[in-house]
Amino acid sequence: MPNTPNTLNTIQAHTCSNGLMILTEPMGGVQSAAMRWLIPAGAVFEDIHNLGTSSVCAEMLMRGAGALDSKAQADAFDHVGALRDVSNSIRYTQLSASTIGSRLNEAIPMLVDIVRKPMMSKDSFAPACELALQGVESLADDPQQRTALAARVRHLPSPYGRNTLGTSEGIRALTHEQLTSWWSNHAKPDGSVIAIAGDIDRDQVIEQIESLTYDWSGSVEQPQALGEPPRGYAHINDESNQVQVLIVHDGPREGHEDSMLEKLVISVLSGGMSGRLFTEVREKRGLCYTVSSSFRADKDRGVVSNYVGTTPERAQESLDVLMSEILRIGEGNVKSEELARAKTGLKSRLIFSGESTSARAGAIAADQLNLGAPRALETIIDQVNAIELDELNAYLTRRAIGTTTIQTLGPDALTPPTGV
Repeated sequence: MPNTPNTLNTIQAHTCSNGLMILTEPMGGVQSAAMRWLIPAGAVFEDIHNLGTSSVCAEMLMRGAGALDSKAQADAFDHVGALRDVSNSIRYTQLSASTIGSRLNEAIPMLVDIVRKPMMSKDSFAPACELALQGVESLADDPQQRTALAARVRHLPSPYGRNTLGTSEGIRALTHEQLTSWWSNHAKPDGSVIAIAGDIDRDQVIEQIESLTYDWSGSVEQPQALGEPPRGYAHINDESNQVQVLIVHDGPREGHEDSMLEKLVISVLSGGMSGRLFTEVREKRGLCYTVSSSFRADKDRGVVSNYVGTTPERAQESLDVLMSEILRIGEGNVKSEELARAKTGLKSRLIFSGESTSARAGAIAADQLNLGAPRALETIIDQVNAIELDELNAYLTRRAIGTTTIQTLGPDALTPPTGV
């Protein structure tokens, strides 16, 4: 059915008989279409002896599917003007694709084959493992990422604190048979979400995907979190002329009534050059070359990460000032001009992403998984506009950040704040 003004930018969720969820959002004024397919085959599902399976698998999925080998597959996607990528995350393997809307119907069968009929040839296994190993080894040259991964494993419960790159030992222990079996056991429709946005014919897309997946069956549930993470302070010795400082604490889960409030708090702290952290840590004191705060959340938990990159001579003061700013905002002292800037920044980012078909496909897929239903862009903007200063400051006075995790990396350990 052709799109009309009443159907454009409206999101529809369709559940197939096998449990596969299809989300569609026709968008006006665009000629592209984008797909985001989330399959429950992330790092949390890996065997403890084969950490890195999902990383190797993501590479293997790009090396041929159905009747097309790696070269023929690449040529076929180029022929229809489609870009595609496969990546692994903590919970899901993600298949992303974008193309001209008028040629989406030609790309969909090939995308379905990637998930359902990957070639995964033995000849491709060793090169895929080698690339995954290079990813692990590259961490030696990325101290900020090493710091973040060390903080993650100590702040989150197992297996949700895992490094999605895996380990060298786990990748080397993986066999071709284990890999193909792992993908077969986790690439199931019930628990998977396909989101498509852009210049699309909604009914045609749903009908085509159903015709290609009707005989697909099975379900996968996310694993339970196990045990309590250690948190507290830890240091990684690294003879470098830089020091990485990361303070991690809890935030509201996505979908909690406080989630949008937390996003505005982070915008006050780290909303560009006018943010508190940039002003207090970098501009006034000249303590660091970079400072930032970010908030990420899913349906189960939220995590706030506060980062400073500095020199050994300024590291201790940088840690102290960063922690003091985290505590200071908890007093509920945000000013009206700070809230106005935070709202403007957050809405700008939302609007910019709303003009990208790829970003919209990713956003509605994430909403479905975290909230149980996708949100229109206007709904999110209305949420931002509705928040008043008194409400934000009241939230800050009751904001529960839990036990903090402080991770540093550099030549010398630092003295953590009292109580950490």
